[in-house]
Amino acid sequence: QVQVEESGGGLVQPGGSLRLSCVASGSTFRRYATSWFRQAPGKEREVVAHIRWSGASTDSADSVKRRYTISRDNADNVVPLRMNRLKPEATAVYYCAADSWCASDFTHTSPYEYWGQGTQVTVSS
Repeated sequence: QVQVEESGGGLVQPGGSLRLSCVASGSTFRRYATSWFRQAPGKEREVVAHIRWSGASTDSADSVKRRYTISRDNADNVVPLRMNRLKPEATAVYYCAADSWCASDFTHTSPYEYWGQGTQVTVSS
């Protein structure tokens, strides 16, 4: 059984940076595709960034390209999300999710079996 836990959220000013961390238990996690999602109040959960199990391929939402970077360390079961030049519209709860089937469509929430509890990110002056 895999469990994931997010950390690193907080309050940051517009233009600032944060590094979120997803730490997983279970040796099989390193074979799972992993994504970061976010959900703002009153909005649907949306994918922010995705990384294949090997780390060889990543993707991100157009709204965060060239500002957010996803990576993974399979030795330590960690998937960080580095967020730069943060904007107020990034305010949301950020979730880490793992998919053991490595579905080709990673943008929907349905393929992901394992979710963390989320970490709050607030971008405000």
